[in-house]
Amino acid sequence: MKDLKYLQYFEDLALQADNALVEQAKKAGKVCIASICENTPEPLMDLDGAFTVRLSAPQTYSTDIASYYMTNFLCENSRSLLERAIEGGYNFVDGLVSPDGCTMINRAAENMELLHTMDEGKEKFFYSYMEIPLKNDENNLNLYVLQCKNHILKPMHENYGIDVSEKAIRKAVRLHNEVCRLIRKIGEFRKEEYPRITSYEFHVLCTASYTCPKYLIVDKLKETLEELKTREPDRAKNRIRVVLVGSNIDDSSFIRLVEEAGAYVCADRFCFGSFPGRNEIPMNSREDALTQICRAYMQRCACPRMMNMEKVYGRKQDVADLAKEYNADGIIYEQVKFCDPWAYERTLGTQMLREDYGYPVLSIDRPYNIGSTNGQLRTRVQAFVESVEIKALQRREAAK
Repeated sequence: MKDLKYLQYFEDLALQADNALVEQAKKAGKVCIASICENTPEPLMDLDGAFTVRLSAPQTYSTDIASYYMTNFLCENSRSLLERAIEGGYNFVDGLVSPDGCTMINRAAENMELLHTMDEGKEKFFYSYMEIPLKNDENNLNLYVLQCKNHILKPMHENYGIDVSEKAIRKAVRLHNEVCRLIRKIGEFRKEEYPRITSYEFHVLCTASYTCPKYLIVDKLKETLEELKTREPDRAKNRIRVVLVGSNIDDSSFIRLVEEAGAYVCADRFCFGSFPGRNEIPMNSREDALTQICRAYMQRCACPRMMNMEKVYGRKQDVADLAKEYNADGIIYEQVKFCDPWAYERTLGTQMLREDYGYPVLSIDRPYNIGSTNGQLRTRVQAFVESVEIKALQRREAAK
């Protein structure tokens, strides 16, 4: 296929957290409110005068310094973020919001604060820690709303004078929803028998929607969508199609590895993915915007930290539904090494998707960045692809 016009542009943005668009927004006088978890409502940090990015640590292969503070037994994602913060890679940040998505992420944020990795010489800088729901009900919704008021909106307004009015929040939601619509429409092309976008290309675009100021990428996403409508796909059929499920993936080289090994990632359910992170937020005129945002985030949350049984079983059903909708042949469950929430979820999900839903499942744990072990992962994915192909052939033979 012909290269996408802006693929190299988006690839370059992904190479560092302090990318060109972050610098452009900062030069325009906007403040950057960063987050480190998908459970932090993005629109509340994208208000006029501010923008938000999800912190990532691309190309971090050593976490020696961070491990000194956090030990080797905490997940590589949290240690990589702390390592990059200590190196000065997040000096552009003006405030950090950390929900208690997991203990390890909180440990990373606490060490960032204790070591003054981002706030040196910044009088208005704030570190803010949120308590977020473990269950999906009205009591937890009230908690979520209160936490967002006290730990996102209040410090943004008091420290930087950001407008946190109803009108301002609704405007931010419109921008958020526009980006979500564009990402989802681009992702729809993955349903095709001969997809006109590679799974690697889609992940690069989707990741940019988390790590760049949204208002600066909308036009290029629109242009990319129009470009894809007339793009001629390769006529070589993918060996198998998979849904990729699990913990944080902001390293597009992992998606490339899976694709080059013969498995096309037709749908994604992971942090930094489009499901559910790029769901639009439905809005009405009856309730205040903050409550509606919090309800949408709480209801859609597919993180293993949500413990009510409806959520526990619903997460597996959602994966099965994605596999059916996107015509997947199998499922890959992955987790970053030492990620406790996804370690349990991966074990349970792997078993249930195999036994209850009948899908072949590859279960792996992986480094945060795959550079040092991509040969091992490639071999495992290739073996999975071959096993799925063999089983499909056996079924066809048995049906004759």
